[in-house]
Amino acid sequence: MIEISMSAATTTIVVSGDLDLSERTQFPEITARVTGLRRQLLVIDMCGVTFMDSTGAAFLISLADAGLKRGGATVLRGCDDRDLFVLEVCGALDLFRIDHEHACPPEALVAST
Repeated sequence: MIEISMSAATTTIVVSGDLDLSERTQFPEITARVTGLRRQLLVIDMCGVTFMDSTGAAFLISLADAGLKRGGATVLRGCDDRDLFVLEVCGALDLFRIDHEHACPPEALVAST
């Protein structure tokens, strides 16, 4: 599941469950919505992600790329090492700022283990 919220300067996407090929049908609509909001900062909360493959990474990359083209930034928070590895293998880790300070809520930690 992917939820979008926003403030004056930030769009936040909260992802839970799998971010993979099975979810790809919703990626274009979400990308269009987020891009249309034109916020300078996009925060992607990955605390609840249970699995991400290269399709999910491509979705995140498209979001970050759209933000960079507008002069914005994309922050990943709550990523585990395996998600960061997928982005690194895709050669895209440098598109993101990684929030190492974020502490995932306990229920998200249970879901991702």
